[in-house]
Amino acid sequence: MKRRMISLPFLLLRATTAGAALVTGLLQTFVFAHVLSAHRFSLFILVAAVGYSLWLVDFGIVKILFVRLRARFLSRDSGDSVPRQASAVVMFYFGLVGTGALLCFVFMALWTAAPLGEAAEFGLFFLFVSLNLVWFALRYGAIAVDEYVLFETLETVRRVAYIAGLAAMLAGLPLIVMLIALDLLWGVVIAICVRRMIARGALSPHWTGWLRHLRAFLRANKTEIARSGAYAISEIYAYNLPYFIVPYLFGLGAPPIILDTVFKVFRGGAVVFAAVCDILVPRQTSALAERNGPALVRATLAAAALCAIPAGVACGIFLFAADPFFAILLGNAATIPPATTPILIVLLGANLVHMVTYSVLVHNGFFKDMARLGVGLAAAMTGLGLVAIVVRLDIVQFIAAYAAIYSAGALVAAVMMVRGPFRLAHDKGDRESDILAPGDIIAPAAAAPRARTIG
Repeated sequence: MKRRMISLPFLLLRATTAGAALVTGLLQTFVFAHVLSAHRFSLFILVAAVGYSLWLVDFGIVKILFVRLRARFLSRDSGDSVPRQASAVVMFYFGLVGTGALLCFVFMALWTAAPLGEAAEFGLFFLFVSLNLVWFALRYGAIAVDEYVLFETLETVRRVAYIAGLAAMLAGLPLIVMLIALDLLWGVVIAICVRRMIARGALSPHWTGWLRHLRAFLRANKTEIARSGAYAISEIYAYNLPYFIVPYLFGLGAPPIILDTVFKVFRGGAVVFAAVCDILVPRQTSALAERNGPALVRATLAAAALCAIPAGVACGIFLFAADPFFAILLGNAATIPPATTPILIVLLGANLVHMVTYSVLVHNGFFKDMARLGVGLAAAMTGLGLVAIVVRLDIVQFIAAYAAIYSAGALVAAVMMVRGPFRLAHDKGDRESDILAPGDIIAPAAAAPRARTIG
């Protein structure tokens, strides 16, 4: 029986959650711009940037766990070591997020002399943002054991609740009430997801000794962690560096809001493109395991074609209605310079290429290639930051230079994809590669069962 490339339920749910992610990002900007002062809004932007910076500690660990869990699932292995290690990583991320939220509250209360209520809002917002790190780990664990439909259902509930909360803020709901409610909802959806993943074998029901299992995972995968970590850290660094450079150059207020709005669209595109790519990951990983080159190429081209649909719609909006769109979004908080529109379109195109190639490389274990790319990208972005400070680039020049460097990195990643997984998938022999041993990444074709909805 021929395998289906795409699961329609998963496609619809993933499209819904990705669209909701983009909407919530823009709606958050709209609500904060109309409810908060520009100064306070820019502070929340900085808190979010620090919260997302917690992802620096991931070192690509989640992607390595996905590779291990997927191999275990495809080969029907019943061993408990990988689920125990996955549980240990989730526990570690929980502890990290909780500690970060507490430190954010203490810092705002003591060092900035903010009232306790405002300090609590910043701490709760930090928690709300940084819990995405835990959710990120659970997402890939769920995809590894074909529980993507449940995960996306929970994600839909969470996103809809956030949209409702933001709308309620416009109607007068206090920010702190919304944040408490949303953080409690985080706890509910995470608990439901963890319970199902334990039942499916992606997590272990035994949480004692998690620190020992975490150390065992780090020792067993130190080479891959070094490789994947170099790229993961570099990517997060490249995404978040502008959030610290722009306030340093221009201060708080309008400039960080302009940067954040452009990046909301840019990173919103990444969320949508990643959602599309996730749909094709099971087919791509099984195609490489089977050394089925044409199937891998078809699945990747399908991902690119699907990504091109929302990208084309977004580019059309910005070509013909960028000024009124941003005017409605930001109100009097800031004005987006018209020169940023073509830059944003370039960023969206480069992001499409980047996300499609990144998905193929990372989910098939080509961590060494990604590490090389990441280090080069981070070095280039650091150079940009230094030049911006010395030359005193204006905000448009800075974003344009960022787009140029990011686009060059996307093209390099596309070349790596063709020379790496594409070439390996067309090779029927036992050539050595830079990825992990095939048995470590994915089960051989003979051992791989048919996926229930995606194969």
